[in-house]
Amino acid sequence: MNSVISIHVVRFIVLVFAQVLIFNHINFLGYVNPYPYILFILLFPVKNNRMLFILFSFILGLTIDLFLDSGGIHAAASVLAAYARPIFLKSSFGTIYEYQTIKFNTVEFGSKLTYIAFLTAIHHIVLFSLEIFSVSKIILILQKTLFSCIFTILLCVLLTIIFSRNKT
Repeated sequence: MNSVISIHVVRFIVLVFAQVLIFNHINFLGYVNPYPYILFILLFPVKNNRMLFILFSFILGLTIDLFLDSGGIHAAASVLAAYARPIFLKSSFGTIYEYQTIKFNTVEFGSKLTYIAFLTAIHHIVLFSLEIFSVSKIILILQKTLFSCIFTILLCVLLTIIFSRNKT
């Protein structure tokens, strides 16, 4: 149990520092900003306490907000993504989620990609809607969401492939 907790603490810290030190400095064409810190939300164990998970997601988003001075938009987007995660798990994985036996290293790639795409999209829509906060700029919100989503999804998939442990 201790090693499981330490893995998630290390993942939390590494993702926050990677986001703050590397990925926040990527701003390609004004639209592409990757946010791979959501991997913490994506990969958090399904069987754990849901309220604790939402609290950790809030702390994750708040930590990013403190570094970016962004007024709580990452915290709001992270909490909504954490809250909505069971819906995306059920729609992406079906009965595997029902019995809470999901192991992200063993599920098929299509289901994993669908799950990452859904959760990233909801996170980014909320994030950019709160950042821009103007209905008249809906096209800008959608552009930033689309381009950042594509880059974040590719980055998340790549990171999960690189750091997945194959136990054969």
